[in-house]
Amino acid sequence: MLTLYTRRRLINALCLGISALAMLFGLIWLGWILWTLLANGLPQLSIAVLTQMTPPPNSAGGLLNAIAGSLMMTFLAALIGTPIGILAGTYLAEFGQRGWLAPTTRFINDVLLSAPSIVIGLFIYEMYVIKIGHFSGWAGALALSILVIPIVIRTTENMLRLVPNTLREAAAALGAPQWKVINLVTLRAARAGIITGVLLAVARISGETAPLLFTSLNNQFWSSDMNQPMANLPVVIFQFAMSPYQDWQSLAWAGALLITFSVLSLNIMARVLFRQKSTTY
Repeated sequence: MLTLYTRRRLINALCLGISALAMLFGLIWLGWILWTLLANGLPQLSIAVLTQMTPPPNSAGGLLNAIAGSLMMTFLAALIGTPIGILAGTYLAEFGQRGWLAPTTRFINDVLLSAPSIVIGLFIYEMYVIKIGHFSGWAGALALSILVIPIVIRTTENMLRLVPNTLREAAAALGAPQWKVINLVTLRAARAGIITGVLLAVARISGETAPLLFTSLNNQFWSSDMNQPMANLPVVIFQFAMSPYQDWQSLAWAGALLITFSVLSLNIMARVLFRQKSTTY
């Protein structure tokens, strides 16, 4: 008969083996996706992709206007959503133990976190695009900013809750008012974690296609006017990949490679910052 210790070791080895197989199963698909992107997208990368406009069918061109449009809308979305998310997350962490507002805000935030992005696009289409009568870069940035807010709220609240209360008590014991304690102590202590949340939010919205189909649409030409339809990389990839033209499909592979490795780089950067924050505590 097996002893209790031996049985526990066998169960532990079995569970570890199943976990390793599950991890390997997931990594195989990730590796396959990355290899497919590299094999099809890397040969299509060239200086023209980064310096020329999106072309008509059966013509040479690049993705410059789409890349620029994506960068502009992503930057504006982060600029709009980040302060709102940080302020709301700070309120939930520092004042969320009282009243009904904090639980209601957390519930709405959870709903936004799990809401499909196409719903956000339709909401902005109904509330903004129809009112002004045309698609625009501002509408795209607004839709993306709504996707940024719940991620930053959740990360900010969690990071501030990790700050030891002894730091707050020490600052209060020195006579600092609560707003100074929050601004100069807790937010500074949680800075790396909050930046991590912002980077993860930017990585999330960088590849969003559905909201932009209903808001910024697309533009084959260069345009820096945020009040007009604006080209963006996710929508261009979607349209070019679905087209029957080989040159457009090649550009779609190049764009998919660019956006995938940009998002991958942002995620790696966020993980590095989070690891440094964890080791600090």
